[in-house]
Amino acid sequence: MPLRGKVVITCAVTGSIHTPTMSPHLPLTPDEIARDAIAAAEAGAAILHLHARDPKDGRPTPDPDVFMQFLPRIKQSTGAVVNITTGGGHGMSLEERLAAPLRAKPEMCSLNMGSMNFGLFPLLEKYKEFKYPWESRHLEMTRDFIFRNTFADIERILKDLGEGCGTRFEFECYDVGHLYNLAHFLDRGLVKPPLFVQTIFGILGGIGADAAQDAVDQLQEHRRLEQPAVDAMREIVEMAGIVTLVLEFHAVPFTEQFVDALDIAEGIAENIAVRREQIVLLPVMLERCVLAERREQPEIHRPHVERRELR
Repeated sequence: MPLRGKVVITCAVTGSIHTPTMSPHLPLTPDEIARDAIAAAEAGAAILHLHARDPKDGRPTPDPDVFMQFLPRIKQSTGAVVNITTGGGHGMSLEERLAAPLRAKPEMCSLNMGSMNFGLFPLLEKYKEFKYPWESRHLEMTRDFIFRNTFADIERILKDLGEGCGTRFEFECYDVGHLYNLAHFLDRGLVKPPLFVQTIFGILGGIGADAAQDAVDQLQEHRRLEQPAVDAMREIVEMAGIVTLVLEFHAVPFTEQFVDALDIAEGIAENIAVRREQIVLLPVMLERCVLAERREQPEIHRPHVERRELR
């Protein structure tokens, strides 16, 4: 499925889903996060999606003091758009999730467009032992966990960060209903175009990702119950003039052939391969994405172009 139009490469440097046991390349400390974020920007990423981790054991943390150990260094060393999570990690309150963004006042933040089951517990079957005790608990607790972002939560984030800090949003949609939630906020005038929409496939509890090749065509041809997802995407695109629509995949092998098939990859850290021998360092994979995309589409957005488009 060759992509048409302009292309933006974004990189989720560390995320909050994966644990240290899953990859030796997962950046955990502020130094590692800053290093890999800067390398990703140098390799071609225009947007850097950032979480923080406790440097002692790598668990996700909402601590704004930890964020501030790497955010200024990334801003000073790159021209990339800094995109801070408001999803945080499992079990964090809304106040905790907003603490770092409200202190940093970034130009972009992610915003999950609804509450959902967020099942990571199947990953327990892939590992016989873990480097840190918290890792198995982190995965097991999702068996009885709902990630919360109610309409009231979303309204507060839009008000406190959007109106209060001038932050633009990457709207994260994990299922069909999230797209309609976004349309609801657009109808009410609480969000304004142009919109930056990320559609995430493959989280247990959200929409599936059974095929790595040509995902949207797969939805149309083989998953009749999921046709509304395609219709909703098209409806919002036509209604709002979305500047960027991102496809992100989980639970699929993240190989060079997969990159070639999609032409571009987003959320590198969120797409750690099913088999650890397939894991590739961030800058290498991003450079492959840039090369693959340029075969079909010569215009890849740089950060200053992306800022102009989003405003």
